[in-house]
Amino acid sequence: MKCPTCNKRVEWEDNPFRPFCSERCKLIDLGRWVDEEYRVPGKPVISEPAVDDEDQRGSESK
Repeated sequence: MKCPTCNKRVEWEDNPFRPFCSERCKLIDLGRWVDEEYRVPGKPVISEPAVDDEDQRGSESK
């Protein structure tokens, strides 16, 4: 099997980083997810407008 990050051959047995060859490659992949370089296809999510704590407190006291 090849590492999805660097394409080096990966030893599967006793490899705590599998499917990656190393912790470095594992962290590079994680960083790509965090930076939204990878995306999972699906329907767009409609988000609710954020409510500020201050706005919420102001409406509670009225």
